[in-house]
Amino acid sequence: MAKNEISPDSTKAEEILDIDELKKQAEQGDAEAQFKLGACYDNGNGVTQSYSEAAKWWHLAAEQKHARAQFNLGVCYESGDGVPQSYSEAVKWYRLAAEQGEASAQFNLGICYRYGYSVAQSYTEAVKWYRLAAEQGEAGAQCNLGLCYETGNGVMQSYDEAVKWYRLAAEQGDAIAQYNLGGCYDRGEGVTQSYTEAVKWYRLAAEQGEASAQYNLGYCYEYGNGVMQSYAEAVKWYRLAAEQGDASAQCNLGVCYYDGESVPQSYAEAVKWWHLAAEQGDAKAQFNLGLCYDNGNGVPQSYSEAVKWYRLAAEQGHASAQFNLGYCYYNGEGVTQSYTEAVKWYRLAAEQGDASAQSNLGYCYDEGNGVPQSYSEAVKWYKLAAEQGDAEAQFNLGLCYYNGEGVTQSYTEAVKWWHLAAEQGNASAQYNLGLCYYDGEGVTQSYTEAVKWYRLAAEQGYASAQCNLGYCYEYGNGVTKSKSEAIKWYKKTAKQGDETAIQNLKNLGINDYD
Repeated sequence: MAKNEISPDSTKAEEILDIDELKKQAEQGDAEAQFKLGACYDNGNGVTQSYSEAAKWWHLAAEQKHARAQFNLGVCYESGDGVPQSYSEAVKWYRLAAEQGEASAQFNLGICYRYGYSVAQSYTEAVKWYRLAAEQGEAGAQCNLGLCYETGNGVMQSYDEAVKWYRLAAEQGDAIAQYNLGGCYDRGEGVTQSYTEAVKWYRLAAEQGEASAQYNLGYCYEYGNGVMQSYAEAVKWYRLAAEQGDASAQCNLGVCYYDGESVPQSYAEAVKWWHLAAEQGDAKAQFNLGLCYDNGNGVPQSYSEAVKWYRLAAEQGHASAQFNLGYCYYNGEGVTQSYTEAVKWYRLAAEQGDASAQSNLGYCYDEGNGVPQSYSEAVKWYKLAAEQGDAEAQFNLGLCYYNGEGVTQSYTEAVKWWHLAAEQGNASAQYNLGLCYYDGEGVTQSYTEAVKWYRLAAEQGYASAQCNLGYCYEYGNGVTKSKSEAIKWYKKTAKQGDETAIQNLKNLGINDYD
């Protein structure tokens, strides 16, 4: 947007001895007096404030080629103060002033070209006028010229040149330039990467109220980048930015309330801030808000509301939201159940590398849910997820190797993947690993190892593991033989309706397993 500022009158108010004399000189056609009288009307200095009178006198001075009056008149036309709003008139007067070397007019004319305000949009022309103003020390133009170099708009992209111009503007106190220069240090673009320098410039901008800088400074405090880690300071800066409407800050402030980081833990406050950010389109906040509705944290539980917010985030490419939306479709939570829709969203998340989505997509191919059944496709997606450490995928990939479905049959490979899943606490994998050790499939036979893995699964309530552990105690396989321990584990299994355990108890003379 254009720099909507009036060029100041170089004469101090106290030096204007007689407003009547100034009017007299202005009426006699003195351009400088007309310019100054316009400034008096603009500010209400010695006269009743009036934008229309200000514009009138600046018009008279501008027609006499008074550059600052031409610039001020351009601002009036741009903002519609005292004259009908007109970008074409604004451009006309900016150009006349700019061609006389008026830096502020050159800057504003550059902005008109940048955004195509009543001129053909042109980064090249914008850069031309920014440069003329920047070379005169106009901070806003220096900042915008830096941005053109950073993005390669109208000039050959150059981080070095971007930093040069940002620094010149930043040293004059331009908050946006200070923020942008901080970003260059943060990312190591055009300068040696330095979080300390980034924080320095972010702070200067943040203290002037620059919301994006306040957010970035908060982020630095949260993660200890360039400063001592401090959730309290992070919350302070996030809040300042959030209260100005910065969506990223609102999202992160919500996270602080959700986790109780340096603020009293409050799902309601988290939801409040996530709602504000989500309504601005922040995908992370939309996803987090979906989770709150899904679980009833800070809001009444509602699958339909969860789906609403997951979808908004998912449509922006948020992988976790795509996965959760797929899950909702798979299970019919908040939407009509549809394996086809589930697969669609799982695939989008899986292609971004989301391990849970890869695992679930593999399962859909395994079972033929929403896609033609294909063990080879199942293995493909299981493997991608398993290699990222997804325990469920590791278990299912082990099954594929055990049964030779979509891969060459291999007990050794099955054991490898079940070991990885079992060590993460996957009860099914622990049980299957116990079976392999019991029978010596893919490993050296060992009742002791079998018992170890059966026990871990059994302690999680896995019925088959409990039954097998009872059997090991009954016959002393891998453990000291113990009828009481056998009965204990058989009873746990029997309560879950396991017929084998019920029969084993009867064989031991036990008919009551409650």
